[in-house]
Amino acid sequence: MKFAAKDQKSLAQTDLLVVLGLEGKAPQLPSGVKVPALAREAFRGEFRETRLTDATAGPAARVLQIGLGKPEDLTLERVRRAAAIASKKAEKVRAGTASLWGDARIDKLLGAEGVGQASAEGAILGSYSFQKLKKNGKEAFLRKFTLQTADRAGTRGAGVGANIANGNLFARELQDTPGNLMRPRELVKAARGIAAKSQRITAKILDEKSMAQLGMGSLLSVSRGSEEPAYLIHLTYKPKSTARSKLCLVGKGLTFDAGGISIKPSAKMDEMKYDMSGGAAVLGVFQTLTKLDVPYEVHGLVPTSENLPDGKANKPGDLVRAMNGLTIEILNTDAEGRLILADALVYAQRKIKPAAIIDLATLTGAVVVALGHELSGCMGNDKALEQALVAAGDQSGELVWPLPLLDVHKGHMKGTVGDLKNLNGGQGAGSTSGAAFLLNFVGDIPWAHLDIAGTAWGADDRDYQGGSQGTGVGVRMLIEYLRHHARK
Repeated sequence: MKFAAKDQKSLAQTDLLVVLGLEGKAPQLPSGVKVPALAREAFRGEFRETRLTDATAGPAARVLQIGLGKPEDLTLERVRRAAAIASKKAEKVRAGTASLWGDARIDKLLGAEGVGQASAEGAILGSYSFQKLKKNGKEAFLRKFTLQTADRAGTRGAGVGANIANGNLFARELQDTPGNLMRPRELVKAARGIAAKSQRITAKILDEKSMAQLGMGSLLSVSRGSEEPAYLIHLTYKPKSTARSKLCLVGKGLTFDAGGISIKPSAKMDEMKYDMSGGAAVLGVFQTLTKLDVPYEVHGLVPTSENLPDGKANKPGDLVRAMNGLTIEILNTDAEGRLILADALVYAQRKIKPAAIIDLATLTGAVVVALGHELSGCMGNDKALEQALVAAGDQSGELVWPLPLLDVHKGHMKGTVGDLKNLNGGQGAGSTSGAAFLLNFVGDIPWAHLDIAGTAWGADDRDYQGGSQGTGVGVRMLIEYLRHHARK
């Protein structure tokens, strides 16, 4: 679907005109467009209420009214969802073109730029349909979606929103691709493709030989049971002007996780193609940065591997050595994400030396028990960084909730024959214990860990995402962080 944003000088011929309405305030139609009186009178403007009717005059064949609810309850998330409803409805009624007509009253309540961004995000995200692997995959009926804003700031915001949404869809497509078609080598190919699109982005790929020379025994141990080699992807983005500081994003890239020798139950094991969702988010951020400038030098690391059982695989009780020299007892081979992240974090600390590190990982089922599917858990060693991520999550709609990381949690990760163990031995707080393990590999650099195991897939329907497929979580929140919440 092509997306465009322009002003409201005139409405071109369109199959579907979309207008948004608040409770107690009738939607504003473009000049010349008319609908039956009953269609407007019966529309109450309740949140997610829709009313579709044929136009009786003007350049629109049909008009779709969508409710946003009471003015005092209005949020950008509601605008985002309404725009997604518009895309889905346009596709359902087989409209080839659709236009969303902006409303100055909504712009005044929320800010025109934010409304434009949210509208573009919703419209594009709502159009997602993963069809390319089907023999007779359906082609979209909706060819073009146009947002016509009442303010130039809205047009500017729409351009930003379109880039962010396309980065999210890039991540979603990586997530939804089956594990035999999205191996570590395919993530490497995707990273190189991103770098090829922008002169300000470079890609460096570390193979197993290079990682061995750096002493990444923890990361390399996970791929022993697979025929697929592991890689460490390193993307670097340089801004147009002098960078304010250097930041590093790290995303877990397990393209399939069977659990290794500690094999998972067969039920829902197919969903373990989503164990690379943190890596997909980092790549989605860099896909967005091919067309969007932020004032920081941004590094993206994706340690990518498969975790499968064979005669060479890690065994429970084995000991591995990380890049910083710490030895790790592997009590359970299914706690492998922290093993690949450990060496990536040491690499970030020593080779990149950023002002802050943020990692994203589908690390624990425990975070789903704690927070469900609507909130990502956040733990770290820097409260200001955690608070910035919470704020970015609130603004983007990718919600983040801080969890405690106490000294007692750190003590639970101490090993018996080695320095550390990769499980806490049954003391509970599974998500926090994963963060407590990772803390040993970041040094004194401000760091935050986002556990996205609940939010990466299987989320409730939010019109622009939800259900069994991937959400691309992290892309929109991290771009929001880089644009407005990172330390100056």
